[in-house]
Amino acid sequence: MHIPPGFGTAQTEGKVLKLHRSLYGLKQSPCAWFDRFRKAMVQMGYKQRDDGSEIKRLKQQLTKEFEVKDLGHLRYFLGIEVSQSAKRIYLSQRKYVLDLLTETGMTGCRPAFTPIEANQRLTKDGGSPVDREQYQRLVGRLIYLSHTRPDLAFAVSVVSQFMHDPRSQHLDAVMRIIRYLKGSPGKGLLYTCHGNLQIECYTDADWAGSVDDRRSTSGYCTFIGGNLFTWRSKKQNVVARSTAEAEFRAMAHGVCEVLWLKILLMELGLFQEKPLLLYCDNKAALDIAHNPVHHGRTKHIEIDRHFIKEKLDQGSSACHILVLQINLLMY
Repeated sequence: MHIPPGFGTAQTEGKVLKLHRSLYGLKQSPCAWFDRFRKAMVQMGYKQRDDGSEIKRLKQQLTKEFEVKDLGHLRYFLGIEVSQSAKRIYLSQRKYVLDLLTETGMTGCRPAFTPIEANQRLTKDGGSPVDREQYQRLVGRLIYLSHTRPDLAFAVSVVSQFMHDPRSQHLDAVMRIIRYLKGSPGKGLLYTCHGNLQIECYTDADWAGSVDDRRSTSGYCTFIGGNLFTWRSKKQNVVARSTAEAEFRAMAHGVCEVLWLKILLMELGLFQEKPLLLYCDNKAALDIAHNPVHHGRTKHIEIDRHFIKEKLDQGSSACHILVLQINLLMY
């Protein structure tokens, strides 16, 4: 770090400053701050616990170490509204949605019942070009809104694929999402206690859904203790030659997610020794996972097959894949 103008003297010429603390705006700032906070907590002899009186005493000690202010219970953070009681926590972005409607002039529009039309297939040449900056700004706001709106995941995933060259058809799809928000601005995530921390995952795939490259879209959502925890909708990296292959790749993504959740709960000391449940509605994909005889006909998905089969062979601590006849919407 160079010496600021006006500070230089004869003793500092040709020298630089050694930076001991991270500056705001740097990517490593949150990591450096958390490491500093963790060291202070460890020095006080703390471990993770849930004790009201101890938390109050900790706040008093932290005021001696850092410049802190007690803001009470969390109510609003980065556009996310938090409503909590002794039995539940509700997250929403209602004000964020209303601001988006005002910005786009859609406060008086007619609401849509779904964020995207059923079986709608957008193409890269769908209509005339539109303002790219405006399109990217709207889609970017919808991406952030997806943090508390899993019902938007699939629709936002679709419109995000045309950020580099948006057309009128793509902008119409974005406006439909906004019309859908008009009818449900206060929707969000509800977390309640169900007395367990069972990990479950539901997977599905839209085979060859992309008209431009015929790639499939994978979708999954995971639950911990009956509460929605993570969700994702993303186009697959390669073309699937069958619906079974597309579903199988979605299962592989789901297995990775539940294993990550298991590691997370173990680090927090909250993991319960129960099977990790993975639900899929494609019988062919389930047969491939359980029966190694299919290996000769599935060399193109060999890595995913070995990965899932390995987790099944590990027994109760790995995944139990169950048949579930559902029509799982990826949004």
